[in-house]
Amino acid sequence: MNIEIRGQRITMLPEKALTLMSGKILVLADLHFGKINHFRKSGIPVPPKANDRNSEFLIDLLNRVKPDRVIFLGDLFHSHYNEEWEVLGQVLHHFSSCQFELVKGNHDIMSKLQYERHKMKVHEGELKIGPFVFTHEPQENPGLDAYNIAGHIHPGVHLSGKGKQSLMLPCFYFGAHQGIMPAFGSFTGLARIRPKKNDQVFVIAESKILKVDQEQI
Repeated sequence: MNIEIRGQRITMLPEKALTLMSGKILVLADLHFGKINHFRKSGIPVPPKANDRNSEFLIDLLNRVKPDRVIFLGDLFHSHYNEEWEVLGQVLHHFSSCQFELVKGNHDIMSKLQYERHKMKVHEGELKIGPFVFTHEPQENPGLDAYNIAGHIHPGVHLSGKGKQSLMLPCFYFGAHQGIMPAFGSFTGLARIRPKKNDQVFVIAESKILKVDQEQI
């Protein structure tokens, strides 16, 4: 599904990612690779196959979109080094024709050497591309000169249906000056957002993207 912002077309993908510049740039937020291994080391029982799903989803997405440039909006890797970093590295090296870039988030604590090993370009605070400024955390006061696109929040909306059914779904959220992306990682929670009037919300449900009316939230 497409949306136009500041004269640029953004394509939202059901894999919880978006593309810019006719698909040449792929943007993802909050992959949290390494989180599952981190939890298991702490004694929290997590199915090991959850690791494979994250890698498989990323590989399938890269194969389908074939971007020239991939931008991770922070929290690419959840913790200190563990074996899942090498799995991610294998994926990145396999797609060596693509430039991978990271706008660092609060969980991105790997050493500079580790990013260099995987030929990843790192941006410490923000990255500007055309009318957009990409950050990990949403800017507190996004300016009028550039539209802020961020992650970190893991946005979701609570939908109510007939018969008092309710469901929390991940979503893309676009306000007047700022957009927030859903978390790509499969082992992440959701934070309920409350959109303002004229904001646009798109939920991901059963591999489809659906626009949500304000009265549904």
